[in-house]
Amino acid sequence: MIFSSIASALGQMDDPRFRGVLLRGIGLTLALLLAIYFLVFCVFQMLLTDTICIPFIGSVSVVDDILSWGSVILLVALSPFLMVPVASAFTGFFLDDVADAVEAKHDPALGPAPRVPMAEAIREGVGFLGVLMLANLLALIVYIALAPLAPFIFYALNGYLLSREYFRMIAVRRLGRTGAKSLHRRHLLPVWITGALMAVPLTIPVVNLLVPILGAATFTHLFHKLDQ
Repeated sequence: MIFSSIASALGQMDDPRFRGVLLRGIGLTLALLLAIYFLVFCVFQMLLTDTICIPFIGSVSVVDDILSWGSVILLVALSPFLMVPVASAFTGFFLDDVADAVEAKHDPALGPAPRVPMAEAIREGVGFLGVLMLANLLALIVYIALAPLAPFIFYALNGYLLSREYFRMIAVRRLGRTGAKSLHRRHLLPVWITGALMAVPLTIPVVNLLVPILGAATFTHLFHKLDQ
């Protein structure tokens, strides 16, 4: 069920409507990634000294030079960590569009689903982003204490959080909030596993730009398979 949902999401990339959403989603994902990277960049500049003094050479603006010349490298290096909050922020902007494109092709008899108001979706997305970042900050202690297991803990934690948000926001369009929560509780394990599989490519630079869109499509397919 999980892998057939992933395969169905990948198989729709040649659909013009889905491809349009995919391209817009990649653009938004990249914009969000750059915005978060810019914030991290500014924090680095505020925390680190502008220059260091080297004997016989004098003051050198190493930090500025590194941040200027190494921006692309730094962006690629940070993207595996930054893409998790980007993927969470994505839910408030494009998740409805992805689900509509998937359902229009695979379940046209359903008709369009009621949309969650944008203000409400963004408000919930911001709240979830806060939960996600707080959970990962608290998990840093566990990552350090259990360093060899850190990648698995990272995928399990973020897979659970992302899958819960994606699945419920897709399910609420058809079932309402109570029905969405109930369906998620009944099928927690497959939804969680799907989220963990989504979290893995989020840590792969460039590939991770596709993940929020394909993840939303995958959870749309999974929802309709489970809601039977």
